[in-house]
Amino acid sequence: MSELVVRTLDASTWAAYEALLTKHNGIWGGCWCMEFQRDRQEKYNCVEEKKCDKRNLVLQGKARAALVFHGDLAVGWCQFGPGRDLTAKRKFKRHYEKGIVTEPDWRITCFFVDRNYRGQGIANIALDGALDTIAEEGGGLVEAYPEITEGRTVKRTFIYLGTMAMFERRGFTKQRPVSMHNWVVTKQVEPRSKPE
Repeated sequence: MSELVVRTLDASTWAAYEALLTKHNGIWGGCWCMEFQRDRQEKYNCVEEKKCDKRNLVLQGKARAALVFHGDLAVGWCQFGPGRDLTAKRKFKRHYEKGIVTEPDWRITCFFVDRNYRGQGIANIALDGALDTIAEEGGGLVEAYPEITEGRTVKRTFIYLGTMAMFERRGFTKQRPVSMHNWVVTKQVEPRSKPE
């Protein structure tokens, strides 16, 4: 699919992102990709609050993603951002903090692909887009939490942190487990200038 392009989630792409999430009921009944967004102790009263919170964070530049577009349609994404804007502590609770040596400069968290585009490498394109943006913005230590799927039967729609194989192909190395099937992986991304 040569017509696929990656664009950053921001005010100009919010409407396409919103359309993709709305099409899929906010993802898994209204997630709106907020699980890693920040340490949030209070609970949301409704899905609309999550959506509004996400939109506000996008407009403030605190919620980022590499969006894969097919024409004007957003068909998938990879959420990423500076370590200060994303957290793994809520998702993995006490297991995450065991063994922390260095806080990462960047985190890569959630992936999602439109049901009509699955099995076409969209998540890989989104991950490459996120890594390219990180390199263009100065690089640094990148951390992610992919799932080991080899030897297991796993429904692809629920592998929202990416697969270990995706990250290992891009040079990430395992650091420590944070759940039965998820690991902290890291990679040092070298800075690169933006193309002219």
